[in-house]
Amino acid sequence: MIEQALTPTPAGRPARLAAVLRRNPLLTVGAALSLIVVLAGLFAPILAPHPADAYVATHPTETLLPPSGLHPFGTDQLGRDILTRVLYGARISPLIAVLVLLIACVVGIPLGIAAGYFGGLIDDVLMRITDVFLAFPALLLALAFAAVLSPSIGNTTLAIALTWWPWYTRLVRGQAASVAGRQYVEAARALGVPHRRILLRHVLPNSITPLIVQVSLDVSAVILTASALSFLGLGAQDPTPDWGLMVSQGQSYFTTQWWLVTFPGAAILLTAVAFNLLGDGLRDVLDPRRVPTR
Repeated sequence: MIEQALTPTPAGRPARLAAVLRRNPLLTVGAALSLIVVLAGLFAPILAPHPADAYVATHPTETLLPPSGLHPFGTDQLGRDILTRVLYGARISPLIAVLVLLIACVVGIPLGIAAGYFGGLIDDVLMRITDVFLAFPALLLALAFAAVLSPSIGNTTLAIALTWWPWYTRLVRGQAASVAGRQYVEAARALGVPHRRILLRHVLPNSITPLIVQVSLDVSAVILTASALSFLGLGAQDPTPDWGLMVSQGQSYFTTQWWLVTFPGAAILLTAVAFNLLGDGLRDVLDPRRVPTR
């Protein structure tokens, strides 16, 4: 009976969620803006006024038109509707971020847990390898990898992921080392519990919370990095509606046709701010030292 009373009921979950959002305006605004970006990408074929302009369609007689009722964001140098391309770009940049962070977590989490839990030679070898990657700025290293690979969205994703996994390895290693020294883990070892079970049942669940916050904060950083690579010609290629590529293509027209770079640049800014606010809000909510206020 007591256990049932203490167990959260489904009806009470929305109320608790609403209370968390009221106490944390950063999380509310970040979640709302992030949701808008995601929905814009998902429903781009429905929301876009000229879906064919997202890729290969061109209109030589409608080039560089200013914002109007027919083209709310204007048209580019090939006559393509910029609003359409911005909406379809919401499918590309967040997708790159998701894939990069997924690869980084798949590589970084096991290595970090192994280094923190086992220590010794395994820890020394893995940490020295990560130190080599962390010795270079992430953007500079991503530029180097992207320059070696042929320009494409897939290679951009791979180039950024190769620079991102060491951060997660280092973060998870610190958490795993802390958990590995606790008494209940030592007791499990003394009882002969297999290492695999200890890692999956105790070390991993207790090391994952800081990683969730870091991933949400890194979404914006990955999007900015991918946009920078596309801007420099090392990422997505035309006719892909990538925001960084659109800014790059419109930079020479900026003084006369301002809309070519303004709207894609605003999309990058909005997305980066949205996920930064979401990450800050999650950090406040998941911080165990934070005292809830009424």
